[in-house]
Amino acid sequence: MTALPSLFISHGSPMLAITRTPARDFLVELGSTLERPRAILVVSAHWETVTPMVNAVSRNETIHDFGGFPRALFALQYPAPGDPPLARRVADLLTSAGFPTGIDTTRGLDHGAWVPLLLAYPAADIPVLQLSVQSHRGASYALAVGRALAPLRNEGVLILGSGSFTHDLRRFRGQAVDAPESPDVTAFSAWMDESIMASDWSALADYRARAPHACDEHPTEEHLLPLFTAIGAADTGDAGVMARRVHHSTEHAILRMDAYEFYPASQ
Repeated sequence: MTALPSLFISHGSPMLAITRTPARDFLVELGSTLERPRAILVVSAHWETVTPMVNAVSRNETIHDFGGFPRALFALQYPAPGDPPLARRVADLLTSAGFPTGIDTTRGLDHGAWVPLLLAYPAADIPVLQLSVQSHRGASYALAVGRALAPLRNEGVLILGSGSFTHDLRRFRGQAVDAPESPDVTAFSAWMDESIMASDWSALADYRARAPHACDEHPTEEHLLPLFTAIGAADTGDAGVMARRVHHSTEHAILRMDAYEFYPASQ
């Protein structure tokens, strides 16, 4: 098995699971574009902890961590198996790198994990683990966490950061899913994409000071931090990291649904 890329995807609203959009169409095709992983490690914006935590269960519960949506959404299940030995491997890698990591033996998959996986790998037959984010630590910390996880890519593990390229839900007023993109969303996303494609990781780590409208697009950081962990996971420390944008679209005028693939430049 060749080393897998690491990925960042935008999961948007839970309605992504049942609403036909360009982002949903992209995720439906995603699994077929990649070599089948032996396991998937999802870094989800919807599990925030003080220090890193990884779940270790025999079978994942589907967590419907939202309200006010159609009943059809709550009926969806994604009972993917877990992988407790791999969870221990993840914890050991992070602890050895200076990130003491706990193991949660009860938590299942929140919608940041199961919604995109339901679309990309609908059979739910690949073991899935979830890793928490530390929003108070910022982008540089998330990058370093990803670098500690990089060996997993050579072990058949797909590292998937699941968040949102923009995430200012304060401005959601029931806009249509295909409403025109807000200009500030365009400006922020263009700066981010330019920095990613230039491999300017130092600028990206300082995005809150440098990117236009950064604190508007991300009033809190949890939905962008999985991007940095995905970048770090492709950093082998020698040749640098290359990026490829594999999807971009907008939903409800304010949610950019961009997705990126990362891999070592030498690969």
